[in-house]
Amino acid sequence: MIEVRRGADRGHINHGWLDTYHTFSFADYYDPQHVHFRHLRVINEDRVAPGQGFPTHPHRDMEIITYVLEGAIAHKDSMGTGSVIRPGEIQHMSAGTGVTHSEFNPSKEELLHLLQIWIMPEVKGIRPSYDQKATELDKYPDQLRLIASREGSSSAVKINQDTNLYACLLNSGARVNHVLSPDRYGWLQVAHGEVRLNGVELQAGDGAAVSSESDLDIASNTGSEFLLFDLK
Repeated sequence: MIEVRRGADRGHINHGWLDTYHTFSFADYYDPQHVHFRHLRVINEDRVAPGQGFPTHPHRDMEIITYVLEGAIAHKDSMGTGSVIRPGEIQHMSAGTGVTHSEFNPSKEELLHLLQIWIMPEVKGIRPSYDQKATELDKYPDQLRLIASREGSSSAVKINQDTNLYACLLNSGARVNHVLSPDRYGWLQVAHGEVRLNGVELQAGDGAAVSSESDLDIASNTGSEFLLFDLK
């Protein structure tokens, strides 16, 4: 079964400096039908104006992933981390027992466009940690590239949950396949372009929850960038 979450139906708030869409309930936006999907708690699509951002604020017991689509984001946290994340990189912060951080668009001219993802942790109360890696998607087009997992890898940040997160740059006319185990669920989020998921048309901003399906066929007529979550 594939249940589509259209981008236009997401929660939407425009603060001026921040134009944000919420796939799931977040902050002042609450939809009892869309609170989370399995362990996937947040997918926020944020556009942050030049020189603007999120001042220092706390988190606890959440796996936080930042995936930049355009521009760059400057990160600072209470663990002493200071870094800049750009397209082609993935950032992960395990909030654990508690961490504070800030995130800003360091450019004076360029818009920042990103996906902020929260995954509920497998174990609470762990020591906070930070990781950032290059995904090298451009070197592996038309392939599902593992960028986050419980075990981690050279291109995948290590997260505190039984979740595999893949990213893909799919060229026009290309397709990829993914097999879900019988006890697993999927979520596909389209970042750019359009895809067909088992024949279901999805556009940029759309998401799709997958259950009771084993073989996922993902194709694009015009080219696409998307994320695929393989969830327990």
